[in-house]
Amino acid sequence: MQQNQRTIQKAVRISGQGLHTGIETTVTFKPASTGHGVCFVRTDLNKTIPASANYITDTNRGTRLEHDGAIAQTTEHALAAVASLGIDNLIIEITQAELPILDGSSAPFTQILEEAGIEEQHALRRYYKPNKSFQFRLEETDTDFLLEPADDFQISIEVDYETEVLGVSSAEMNNLSDFKSDFSSARTFCFLHELEQLAANDLIKGGDLNNAIVLVERELSEEESKKLGQLFGKDKVEVQKQGILNNLDLRFDNEPARHKLLDVVGDLALLGMPIKGHVKVKKPGHTANAAFTKKLLQLMKKSAPYYDPNATPVKDIHGILDMLPHRPPFLLIDKIIELSDEHVVGVKNVTMNEDFFQGHFPGAPVMPGVLQIEAMAQAGGILILSTVPDPEKYLTYFMKIDKAKFKQKVLPGDTLVFKLELISPIRRGICHMFGQAFVGEKLVMEAELMAQIAKVK
Repeated sequence: MQQNQRTIQKAVRISGQGLHTGIETTVTFKPASTGHGVCFVRTDLNKTIPASANYITDTNRGTRLEHDGAIAQTTEHALAAVASLGIDNLIIEITQAELPILDGSSAPFTQILEEAGIEEQHALRRYYKPNKSFQFRLEETDTDFLLEPADDFQISIEVDYETEVLGVSSAEMNNLSDFKSDFSSARTFCFLHELEQLAANDLIKGGDLNNAIVLVERELSEEESKKLGQLFGKDKVEVQKQGILNNLDLRFDNEPARHKLLDVVGDLALLGMPIKGHVKVKKPGHTANAAFTKKLLQLMKKSAPYYDPNATPVKDIHGILDMLPHRPPFLLIDKIIELSDEHVVGVKNVTMNEDFFQGHFPGAPVMPGVLQIEAMAQAGGILILSTVPDPEKYLTYFMKIDKAKFKQKVLPGDTLVFKLELISPIRRGICHMFGQAFVGEKLVMEAELMAQIAKVK
């Protein structure tokens, strides 16, 4: 079932210290228009950082994005909250580079976003839905990913730190609706030896024992207890049950594993669209999560759009006839299955009844490349005509065709699926698009197209 894009109803803000820098940061969440996506805005620099894996520059103890000289650091907890609420379009203003750690989980961000209210928008949501299973391994972290097709977003993770205090642990989320109750409040964690190293390098200025679970693998000497007490402003630091350093009680028996799942949700949000699939991970971490998300971005650019012939199209042939001036035999598009402010996906069923097969070629029917481009352009015409209130009063004219490549023959019986995305925003009725045509999972043609609409006089 198709769902619309979502944003929030009003601006809300939350403040706190950054875990690593200790600097007070105010985060203001603001509504954004359809097709905008999620971005961070450094108000102190007046610079924007898109929430995209393309801009990940560091994954040491958190996920850092950088663009145009501006940094957004420790983004994963806020983005996990955004993704869990199905928010597609959002402006996240931050007054400093590092987002606040708060209680070490996503729960405060989830709560403040819910207080803002969720607003459904008048544009369809885009999904990444793989057509087949995909495996990915990052040797440097010994991490394995498996993405399997599914109707909803699911995650299963397994962690093994080969220590007695944590051991092998797992967590599973079958639906994003379970995130708030079962995962959002899971806090970040580290081992004592990591904490000592971070403290020695002055990298946890905003940390305390209320926003991180500290796991202890050995007994502490009296001197170590006093030193750690001074670090966190406590009279006494000791090891509590389950090998936890003087902390609050665990919120879940497997809270570290649940937090790892939370991090995966936040890092996968940098894909730029929700996934319809089951993600299975062994030994996740920010470095591996980032590598996997970047790999998915590469696959998305090359992969065919998911097409379910049984699903109700965004526009059937009657909706297309209402918008395009073309008529048979020169109407070359049958369905529109996706449509947003920035992209369109159309379908052309190629049959032997096409008039052009009579002469191209007798005995060896092949769809002419020029007509493949025309069909692609008609799908693009739906995109540009959707920007005007009375599309039936406009005609669409080609301005330029560039970088056209024909990679496979298109034959009777093929179903062509066209995917077009804007190269630049539509201005003054001019639309510049990059288009690809697929038969099944095979890329058969691609080109850059420019067209302009003009009102019929």
